[in-house]
Amino acid sequence: MGTDQPESGAGLRVLVADDNPVFRCMLRSMLGKWGYQVVEASDGVAACGLLESADAPRLALMDWMMPGLDGVEICRRIREAGREPYIYILLLTARIGSEDLVEGMDAGADDYLTKPFHPQELRVRLRAGSRILELQRELLKTQEELRVRATHDSLTGLWNRAAILETLDKEVLRAQREARSLSMLMIDLDHFKLVNDSRGHQAGDAVLRETARRIRATIRRYDMAGRYGGEEFMVVLPATDLVGGAAQAERIRQAIGAEKVEAAGAPVEVTCSVGVSGWHGAGPCDGLVLIHQADDALYEAKRLGRNCVRASGAGAALDPTLTRLDAEIHSLG
Repeated sequence: MGTDQPESGAGLRVLVADDNPVFRCMLRSMLGKWGYQVVEASDGVAACGLLESADAPRLALMDWMMPGLDGVEICRRIREAGREPYIYILLLTARIGSEDLVEGMDAGADDYLTKPFHPQELRVRLRAGSRILELQRELLKTQEELRVRATHDSLTGLWNRAAILETLDKEVLRAQREARSLSMLMIDLDHFKLVNDSRGHQAGDAVLRETARRIRATIRRYDMAGRYGGEEFMVVLPATDLVGGAAQAERIRQAIGAEKVEAAGAPVEVTCSVGVSGWHGAGPCDGLVLIHQADDALYEAKRLGRNCVRASGAGAALDPTLTRLDAEIHSLG
């Protein structure tokens, strides 16, 4: 392979950190021919700043001795910070003593080259570093896919039951710490069993997916929605009192029932009942209590004929508008 052909890691940004401008120019020309994008630093402080930035180069060629900070100290700082994604660091040094090289590797360098070096030797080391970075990229991608599978419902894409319950616990702690209100909703599709029984499970799945989409489209970006189980959904509303939670519940109820859902080739009318519970920012707050209160309110909404919103919990008796929020009430929407 000719020396002017691009590497398999072409396009990777490489930091060249050296206080010798002639040496930097040589490396810039060499790496450019191999297809790398070069970022330069003339001292250790500038090099460390670039490697600590949000868009840090993934590969770094650093001289051992530089003004400000030396290459070993920069390695140590980067590794102690535990940066992700990983930065592959190759030290360039005139030192050949084994103790010096052990010090560099212990500080976090991945490899080293002693000056003077042959260009092809540098090319091989960079190629190895590029492969390691690609393997890490694939590993992180796999980890993220596994995380999503572990925390999200495969049918609707919402948080699964365990994840939304964990989210509720975290928001309860945050609400108590910051003394701010918190509300949650329990949403249950009305007569969903009839859809499965009369139209089949594929139609039921289509209804669940579209319901999840309408919930996501209605809530705020920092609200959290999850599939609690079957045809039941939970929504956690940070910094929202009971009245605000009821208003959001009414908006969701209207969004879910606004249009029929195309399911298995035919439209299906979908409505829901919603139970709301909340904490007003003072006194004890418990996630299980909020769930039980929302469940009680949901049961009351079902008892009243479905397709309506009911609120329960601290503050519910303080506002007469919360005594019944059904399909005829739009003032809170």
